[in-house]
Formats: sequence, structure tokens, C-alpha cells
Amino acid sequence: MVAMAAPRKRTPRMSTVPSLEALTRLADPLADRTVAAIVGPWDGTSQPGADAIARLATATRLMAQWRNNASLADWQPAPGSADPALVETLRAYLREGCRLPAWLDPARVARAEAIFMHEGPLSCTLLFCASLPECYVPPQLAEVLHVAGQLEAHTEHRIRQTAAMVFPVMLKGGLTDPAGSGIAQVLKVRLIHATIRHLILHGDPEQMPGAVAAQRPAGPSAGGHGALYEALLAHGWDIGARGLPCNQFELAYTLLTFHYVFLRGMRTLGLGLAPADEDAFLHAWNVVGHVLGVRDDLLPASYDDAAASFERMQAFGRAQTAAPDARPGLGQALMQAMAQAIRLPVIRGIPVPLCQWLIGPASARDIGIGGAVPWPTRLAFGIGRFLSLSLDRLVRRFRPNFSLSRMLVRVVGYHLLKRFLLDQTRPLGLPEQVLDPMRVTVAAWHDEPRAPAWLNRVEDRWTTTGPWLAGGGPGDMNNRRPGV
Repeated sequence: MVAMAAPRKRTPRMSTVPSLEALTRLADPLADRTVAAIVGPWDGTSQPGADAIARLATATRLMAQWRNNASLADWQPAPGSADPALVETLRAYLREGCRLPAWLDPARVARAEAIFMHEGPLSCTLLFCASLPECYVPPQLAEVLHVAGQLEAHTEHRIRQTAAMVFPVMLKGGLTDPAGSGIAQVLKVRLIHATIRHLILHGDPEQMPGAVAAQRPAGPSAGGHGALYEALLAHGWDIGARGLPCNQFELAYTLLTFHYVFLRGMRTLGLGLAPADEDAFLHAWNVVGHVLGVRDDLLPASYDDAAASFERMQAFGRAQTAAPDARPGLGQALMQAMAQAIRLPVIRGIPVPLCQWLIGPASARDIGIGGAVPWPTRLAFGIGRFLSLSLDRLVRRFRPNFSLSRMLVRVVGYHLLKRFLLDQTRPLGLPEQVLDPMRVTVAAWHDEPRAPAWLNRVEDRWTTTGPWLAGGGPGDMNNRRPGV
């Protein structure tokens, strides 16, 4: 079972926080020690041996066995299935990594899970149209994302990887129930970050203080994980100028895009949550940050604290440079992937102006989507935004939960979910005990209980009627209720 101490209020220790510059030179000692032990001795001046790459591949295979939180503390693979030293390295990592913070409040985590359930399609739209784009703003972070995933060519893979962490974390009990899978999934991601650091730097970050020269692959390109390892090894890195890859600054900034940017987006849409709900959502993701290896003193204590941290971190990150600049390619590829996901012509052009609105003009320019949107799309979006927000304010005087803007963003969310998460030909790399409740959860999002029946019928016309399952969509008459 995941270890959890009695909850207590977390008090931020802002006076102990290093400068942002110093944070770029701090990584994650626990995960870095683990990967260093897996790879073994390596002087960083040559390609790692085939045995080291094989151990990384074996570790990846073993991590797939971490299916739920209960399995972590006593995890043990089948006898003889892997080198005992490697197994003990991973067991030591799990024993320390699965400890939940003493300040965790299960009631606030449960409240955050309920928010995710209630606002599910909006959460996904904000993830795709706000959180991911904001991740691309700091040039150094964008460069790491680029080299680690070649995101211009594999944008959907990045989206699906992100969803593969978000859903296990936010589904009921993901962080607090032994049967949940949130902690297990986050600990996998934490080791992936450390592996990226190790391969880019050609060794343990604590022992690589200078520049790391790029290396040509020793032979023909490998497929799968081998191709990723080759890309990381070949990149090169100047620690003095760039800090460490996947450093504490980048980890804390990315966490802010998951909780603060979501909450900010809800406010932008005119759907801001109650203060207690915002606090609960921040708290749950702070727990995720703790398990992910983010320093506790970098976790925001309130919405205002998060807003100030985000503004300061983004300004610092934006001032960094990277050549070539990977950001425009990443941003444009993300917009193209979302446009391709939306089969309904009337809303296919929405992702770009919606993203520009949610992240603001400066960030939109940074990631290469600040250019002119075709005037019909810009006009339609501007009119629709004005009318929906105005009508919402008017109608809420008589019906507080009414929201036309929520319905419109839900429609976008449906099409993105259908493409990226519900495609049965490309299932997410998650255990069935996660996939099954995820499918049930998404299927139940088809009906917005706070909306009047007529508004749900309008939404059905632009999505599908009945549960949101793979295969349904506008014009799918086999999935329509009589009379709709």
C-alpha cells in the first residue's frame, strides 16, 4: 500500500526557495540515482554499451508491471525474469518514491476528482488548448520536449502520453486509493524524466558539470526506444548555458500548466470555480508534483501564489534562448493535430483562436501561432465568444448554472477526446483497470446535468447522441435516440 502520513496544512517555505537560475541546475536526486544505477558506469565520452541499453529496456518492461498504487511498496517481478540487482534498484526507488506527503488532505483530493468529473470535457480542451501550448513557451523546455519526442512529427503521441498521466491521477482514488493508479503512473513519468536527463548528459547529472558534445550514432538507426535513445545521445548539451534538462524549474513550471493554467482558463471562459474548489484542485496537483519530484517549496499555496509564480517563471523562461528555436514547430504541429481531429467543418478552425484567447497574445507569438487567423474564422469566433459570454451573464441571473460557453467548449472537447483518447485502434498504454474506468467516465460526459434539455440536444447535434464512445459522431444515425 502507498504510505501516507496524517494530513497537516502545508506551509510554503518561500525564504528557502533558490533563485530561478539556481533551479535550472537542480534535478531529482532520487530518480537520477536510480537511472545511474540501472545504466551503470559510463564516462560520458562514448556511446553506452549494449548491456546498458538492454538494462534500460528491461527497466521499462518491468515498470509496466506497476499497475496500481497497492502494488508499489511490495512489488516483486517473477523470479528469474530480471537481474536481481536491477530489481532491487527499482524496489528501492519505489519504497522512497511512493511516500505521499504529510500535508496531503484526502478530502481536498476527492473534491478535485469531483471537479474533474464535472468539468471533464472542459478539462481536456484546456489541456490541449492552454496547458500544452504554455509548456512550449520557455525555449529550453521546448527544446527538451522536441529532442525527447520529435513532437512536430509525433504530436498526437505527446498528447496521448499526457492524457495517460492525467486520467490515472484524476480518476476517483487515483492518488489516495490502493486500487488507484495515479501514483504508479507518476512514478513512471518521473523515471522517464531522469532517463532523458541521463542520456542527454551522457551520465549522472551530478557528475557532468560542463558541456556535453553531440555524438553520431555508432550504427544504423534503431526503432522504438532505441531511436529515442539515439536522438537523446546525439543532441549534445551545454550545462553552463542551459542548466540541466528536465530541471526543477521546468518541472515546477510544467506543474503550473496543469493546475494554474486550467483554473485560469476556467476563469477566462467565465466559468471560474469557487475558491474552495480552486484550492482543492491546486492541492491535488501539488500532491502529484511531490510524487513527481518537484521540491515542496516550489508548490503554490494558493491561486494568487500560483499566478505570481507562473508569471515570474514564464518571464524567466521566455528570456532564455535556444538555437534553433523549437517552439514554432511545436505550436503549429499542435494546432494542426487538433484541426485534423475535428471533423465538423463549422468548428474545425476554432483551436487556433481559442488557444490564442486562452494563453494570450505573447505566448501565442512565442509558439508560432500568433499570426493572422483567416478573417471568417476570426469573425465567427469573436462573435460567438461575445454572444456566449454575454448570454451567459444575462441568463445566469435567473438560472445560475446556465452556460452556453461551457457547451461550446464541451463540443470541442468531445472531438479531441474522440481522436486522441477514444480511438480503439490506438489504445492508450495503460492497464485495463485504468482504461475501463476511463472509458466509463468519458462515456458519462455525454450529458451535462446543469444544462437545460434543449441545450443538451443542441450539443448532441454537434457531437453524438448517447454515451461518448469510440465510433460515434455527427451523422452517426446508429447512435441517435429517436426524435433527435
